[in-house]
Amino acid sequence: MAKLTPMIQQYIDIKQQYKDCLLLFRVGDFYEMFFEDAVIGAKVLEIALTARDGDKNIPLAGVPYHALDSYLGKLIKKGFKVAICEQVEDPKECKGIVKREVVRVITPGTVTDENLLESKDNNFICSISTYSNKYGLSFLDNSTGEFFLLRGKLT
Repeated sequence: MAKLTPMIQQYIDIKQQYKDCLLLFRVGDFYEMFFEDAVIGAKVLEIALTARDGDKNIPLAGVPYHALDSYLGKLIKKGFKVAICEQVEDPKECKGIVKREVVRVITPGTVTDENLLESKDNNFICSISTYSNKYGLSFLDNSTGEFFLLRGKLT
């Protein structure tokens, strides 16, 4: 592979911190995915898979920033954990590569944004714990605050 651009190296560095997520990386008016994330994202979202600057070694897929909720909803419904990486400085005012940071991580069980949820459906996350001969089972709907707890003895 040819020498990586500073932006692609920045992507790789951030991706290392969020290996278990699809990384949506803000580049101007788009959220872009590269490498394996691009291949997965293109397939799941049914969008074009292309290559960075024509380099077939760096797959690329992207979505317009203004349509993020629509695409994010599809990824969440398919069970993906998604990290949103934003430009955190104005590109017009910086020299060199624009600083970027992950500003939120969304999982199917922790999504609270009403644009990503079905209004009539709950979105429960469950926890199970055992200790000695006892158990605890809890359910939380993070979007509504509903919480249920069951505990008892194992026999």
